[in-house]
Amino acid sequence: MINKRTSKALGLIALFAFLIVLPFTLKFHQQDFLIFLIINILVVVSYRLMTLTGEWSLIHVVLMGVGAYSSALLAKKLGLSFWLTMPLSGIICTLVAFLFSFPLFRMKQFYFLIGSFAAGEAIRLSWVYFKVPFGGPKGLRYIPSPKFTFPGLKEAIEIWEPIPYYFLTLTVVTLCLWILYRLENSRIGLTLHSIHWRDVLAESVGINIWRYKTLAFGVASFFVGIAGALLAHYLGTINPNQFAVGIMVYVLIWVIVGGTATFAGPIIGVTVLSIVNEWFRAFEIWRPLIYGCILIISIMFLPEGLESLPSKLRGVINRLLGKEEIEVNVPERMEKEEEVF
Repeated sequence: MINKRTSKALGLIALFAFLIVLPFTLKFHQQDFLIFLIINILVVVSYRLMTLTGEWSLIHVVLMGVGAYSSALLAKKLGLSFWLTMPLSGIICTLVAFLFSFPLFRMKQFYFLIGSFAAGEAIRLSWVYFKVPFGGPKGLRYIPSPKFTFPGLKEAIEIWEPIPYYFLTLTVVTLCLWILYRLENSRIGLTLHSIHWRDVLAESVGINIWRYKTLAFGVASFFVGIAGALLAHYLGTINPNQFAVGIMVYVLIWVIVGGTATFAGPIIGVTVLSIVNEWFRAFEIWRPLIYGCILIISIMFLPEGLESLPSKLRGVINRLLGKEEIEVNVPERMEKEEEVF
């Protein structure tokens, strides 16, 4: 018999084997789609870390723009290498998040949502207003591509074609997802869960809620900043409209439709909806309507997201076969939370 851990390891090996072969079987525009999908996976998973505390913000995509602009400006103006500008963009995003955490975390729930929207728009409109150094409404162009240098080579190898950039993006995002997964399953992650479900109890045993919310906000901003850097150096051009609130709405839909109970939920959501979006690319004007219908259907029939679909199907099959199903009323995340105390 293969135990659960071994089956997970074999599943991951099969998944990575599939991802390695996949880009060679696709057309040029499909390879582009794959790169954007992997970047968006990092965006939604980093956003989920923020939602573990129970707070949902509208500034996440703008912080992605902060990472994109930071990496682009450091590369264009100072001539720094992509391998240095990428982590620096994450650090700059973290500093911006810490700066805004002081006023934002004085608010809760709906007020936090509106406050984060106002803060994000203030940042985004500054890119529109200041032509120097942000380029105004047109943004920044001619952002250099990443380069590899090896001993013995006279010239560096520039990574700008889809397949090499796909493997670069896949490597960076995989490393980031591993760090986020480990963080969520650490004591810090369990504490974030406890703040979401029982913040008063958490505070009563000495947990500094403001500190942990700020930590989650900062870490999520760091990784979305890296996603922004990956996007900027692949496109070669960025502008403020790419990080508007309309894009943030799509991120929210990806996360809600996928589900937030498990680490895989947002990944499922963004993957499924991105593929659906590709199918309806010819009906671009109808995309908001299609997304809206999907969101309504998901909330009505799958309130816990697509990640809950397998368990619901198992329940239906068991009922059809006449098997009794023992329901567990305590969510898994609440069981994890108890370990904190």
